[in-house]
Amino acid sequence: MIVVSNTTPLIGLASIQRFDLLQMFGEVYIPQAVYDEAVVAGREEGGAKREVSGATWIKVVSVKDRLAVEVLLDELDLGEAEAIVLARELNADWVLMDERKARRKLAQLGINKIGTVGILLKAKQEGLLETIRPEIEKLQQQSFRMSHDVIDAVLKQANE
Repeated sequence: MIVVSNTTPLIGLASIQRFDLLQMFGEVYIPQAVYDEAVVAGREEGGAKREVSGATWIKVVSVKDRLAVEVLLDELDLGEAEAIVLARELNADWVLMDERKARRKLAQLGINKIGTVGILLKAKQEGLLETIRPEIEKLQQQSFRMSHDVIDAVLKQANE
């Protein structure tokens, strides 16, 4: 399975000490812009900065089609644009992405997407978490933005 990640799921999971859950995907590929956002420009010493730079299962890959990235920059930020182009270049099975505009673009391209809350749900389904409600509450305490509709739908799927 090939999985490409944008920055937000990396930061979100690191902020609640659940970065390790990403290992359920095996290797996770990130474009250089996502690495730069999470590590180079990372504000905190701990969290995503430490986790991303220390994870041997995260692979930083340079995007080849710079023109495709430039086209997407009209609507998206650099990390989102590079993640989408990298996903196409690698023929990724999944993209870890939370931002609404970028998720719409992934849907248009027929690329599967899963957000941070969806990752928590998948972790529960795989037996890596007993409950996800406390993790969602921790995300909210970290000012992680998610709609109530998404939270309600995921908690219903999780039988919580």
